[in-house]
Amino acid sequence: MKSLKLPSIAQYLLFITNLALGFVETLIGLRIILKLFGASTQASFVTWVYETTKPLLSPFAGIFPAPVLDGYFVVEFSAIFALIVYAFLAYFIEAAVNFLDDRKDG
Repeated sequence: MKSLKLPSIAQYLLFITNLALGFVETLIGLRIILKLFGASTQASFVTWVYETTKPLLSPFAGIFPAPVLDGYFVVEFSAIFALIVYAFLAYFIEAAVNFLDDRKDG
């Protein structure tokens, strides 16, 4: 009979980290797309995405200009930069957890 191996604490930590940062990156990606296509803030979903991502983007506010094309299409370079930074953050957290987990096992 095979014994079931339970996931380690490190695997749980990686799962939660990937889930949380994946959600953050999805929201920021949605914001970039909605701004790029000039989505109306009259739609409650659009307003929710903008309000939810505002605190996530506040450390990056004003780093780059946000040019407006044809009156309402916005290219939000700060949000694109934030997306890259959060992706690197997820990578470094995963690398650190794997490093510490490997040290524990070895």
